[in-house]
Amino acid sequence: MNPNAYHLRPHRPGDIGWVISRHGALYAQEYGWDVTFEAMVAEICAKFINEFDATCERCWIAEDTTHPNAGPLGSVFVVKENETTAKLRMLLVEPRARGMKLGARLVDEAIAFACECGYTTMTLWTNDILHAAKSIYVARGFTLVSEEKHHSFGHDLVGQYWALKL
Repeated sequence: MNPNAYHLRPHRPGDIGWVISRHGALYAQEYGWDVTFEAMVAEICAKFINEFDATCERCWIAEDTTHPNAGPLGSVFVVKENETTAKLRMLLVEPRARGMKLGARLVDEAIAFACECGYTTMTLWTNDILHAAKSIYVARGFTLVSEEKHHSFGHDLVGQYWALKL
């Protein structure tokens, strides 16, 4: 796919349902995670919609411009953790869009937005097995703050907290 074959836009009705569905299906397919992961994503998304503050929070949806009916190609969220800290949430890139540097662009947009909003730190939580996402975070200067073993989504995992000084 052509790297210029998409554009980023804010979320609109129907997008948050897609985010929940695709996270659930894709993580089940690629990592064997159970429906409790989809439930967690649904809770995060519900909180985002119910408490959305357009002045300091955002969702980007990557839309396929060559095949507009093919569905979104990816997403990322910035949510307010507190007055000085933004949280990066729910980065997702569809398999058909991988290799286009879409994940990097989504994270770059999120970081730029956080800076524009005056946040001084951006945090995120991920799991150590999500290597592609972690490589994007490391390349942008995020540092590992802590790790914790947990049993979630039907698996023994290692959760990681990362932070970036903006």
